[in-house]
Amino acid sequence: VQLQAVGGGLVQAGGSLRLSCVASGRTFSNYVMGWFRQAPGKERAFVAAISPSGDRTYYANSMTVRTTISRDNAKNKVYLQISSLKPEDTAIYYCAADETISAMTSLGPGYWGQGTQVTVSS
Repeated sequence: VQLQAVGGGLVQAGGSLRLSCVASGRTFSNYVMGWFRQAPGKERAFVAAISPSGDRTYYANSMTVRTTISRDNAKNKVYLQISSLKPEDTAIYYCAADETISAMTSLGPGYWGQGTQVTVSS
């Protein structure tokens, strides 16, 4: 499955942002979709994931309050909404896909998008 994330950019602290990721190549509704981010000088970290049907969501502990993941299977898209942005949210955000939630959160997903840069200014 091919993934392309869009929607990054420069945002002021306190603002919000919605990232989108469009998938192609496989049956989108068969896959767990997720978002990761990599801040400067840090390892890539899990942010959120959503089940194939969208009925279950999973968040990193630090992201549960300000983050919402959603998907539209008719459009082959997954979204990540982040509110109350902070400078420490500055990172490259990647969307990812795999067949199981364990692959997404523990083992590492098999499919990655190219990443979109989010920069939060103070």
